[in-house]
Amino acid sequence: MAQEIAPRVYQRINSFHKICQSTKGLRFCQKMLHTMKWMLPLLALLYFSAVSESQASKIGPPLLKSATFLSPPFFLRPGSVSNKYYFDIPFPKGHIALKSFDAEVVDENGVPVPLHETYLHHWVLERYYGRREYGDLDLSKIILVRNSGICNHTLGQYYGLGSETRRTSTWVPDPYGIEVGKPEEIPLGYEESWLLNIHAIDTRGVEDRLGCTECKCSLYNVTKDEYGHPIADNYIGGLYCCYDETQCRVKEGVEGVTRKLFLKYTVMWVDWDVSVVPVKIYIFDVTDTGEATSDPRRSSCKVEYEVPACSLEDKANGECVHTKTAARLVMPRGGHIVYGVSHQHSGGLGSALYGEDGRLLCTSNPTYGEGEEAGNEANYIIGMSTCYPKPGSVKVSDGEALTFVSNYSSTQLHTGVMGLFYILVAEMPPPPPPKIPIFLTFPTSCKFSYIELIRMIKS
Repeated sequence: MAQEIAPRVYQRINSFHKICQSTKGLRFCQKMLHTMKWMLPLLALLYFSAVSESQASKIGPPLLKSATFLSPPFFLRPGSVSNKYYFDIPFPKGHIALKSFDAEVVDENGVPVPLHETYLHHWVLERYYGRREYGDLDLSKIILVRNSGICNHTLGQYYGLGSETRRTSTWVPDPYGIEVGKPEEIPLGYEESWLLNIHAIDTRGVEDRLGCTECKCSLYNVTKDEYGHPIADNYIGGLYCCYDETQCRVKEGVEGVTRKLFLKYTVMWVDWDVSVVPVKIYIFDVTDTGEATSDPRRSSCKVEYEVPACSLEDKANGECVHTKTAARLVMPRGGHIVYGVSHQHSGGLGSALYGEDGRLLCTSNPTYGEGEEAGNEANYIIGMSTCYPKPGSVKVSDGEALTFVSNYSSTQLHTGVMGLFYILVAEMPPPPPPKIPIFLTFPTSCKFSYIELIRMIKS
């Protein structure tokens, strides 16, 4: 109704404007103002009602949606390891913009499980295209859809965290979103699906809890990796020693029950809309050497590294900080950074990302727990700070070489640690906020101003 009335009223006002433009019509205008004053509130109401009805979808943000799911179950007994990949997990469908992905480990009753019982080494979420008739478990028949870089053949995930997952924000700020499900990008005969990798270690009753979570090979009694390749003698600990179905040493007499666990995850998204500004995902690895390899299956990103213990002299002087730096991490494309967060393991002291000219782009620092309850476990990283630059304030250029610095405490040896940095980059600046047209603007040639009009109405 308002959409039908408001345009006709506006036409009448325009006619009134034309009359007012002549000196002859001025007296008529003044008389008409007294008869029109009761109409102004109604006109404004009708106009803005019309705007709200016809423009809401254009000027308002898309509706935020949310859904919570459970991963397939995984089973752990004291000291055991589960590192499995789950294909075609429950996930929102369609052309959407992802806003967040939050997760935690829960038991079969939905109760959160603390890190000192089940250590969440990491979870990662990856996107792929699959042909339903072939079955999603045939890796030769799927097409992995990686993030935008920069580690070839590793770190292709869209989301991924570890022990810090409960208290680390993954929220993508408005008006940005991670675009997925775009129909024209999905190959004919395929459909978009998602896979989840969950790496968890049960540390109930183990001899050395930190050693088990850092995957020290001596505690796992393995000499070959999961592919049957011999483990190097100088490899003290890391992913090669704590793969799926391995066992960390437990105290004598410990038996314990097998637990049925899940990764509970909540996805937030909006349906794709022209008002959403797409962002690209970049993941940097502090072990990245930047060197090209002749083997296309190999990557310059090693994912994990070792932090040696500092000297007694450094320990006495309180100087036990190990700093690892990766330089010349080249951005394929530039844009505005809208989000950043780092991933570190126990002992981590924080990370920073710098531009080619040395300017600070983003920092991310750990929070350590102080208690026993889930989400506040003492001596574990329970959260990483995130950076949300003011839109348009932090920009990187095409081909710019970034520097990534990761700091760890070196008061003791740490094996299998990680230093990763996730950033979201918008290649286009955010659009300016929508402006609602001002109603009843009068031509400057009129012999009275809008302020005078209001004054006359009030008199």
